[in-house]
Amino acid sequence: RKRNAYAAENFAVIRHIALNLLRKEKSLKVGVKGRRKKAGWDNDYLLKVLDGF
Repeated sequence: RKRNAYAAENFAVIRHIALNLLRKEKSLKVGVKGRRKKAGWDNDYLLKVLDGF
């Protein structure tokens, strides 16, 4: 739950970081939507994406 006054801005920054990490990961030949879904399904792929951080 977002409770403080800056929550929307904070979550926007987190979303942008996550999107940039997905864009940077190039091992899968699908779009960002497919990479996001794969990261949600496959913990190993999620760790691979987060290694870019």
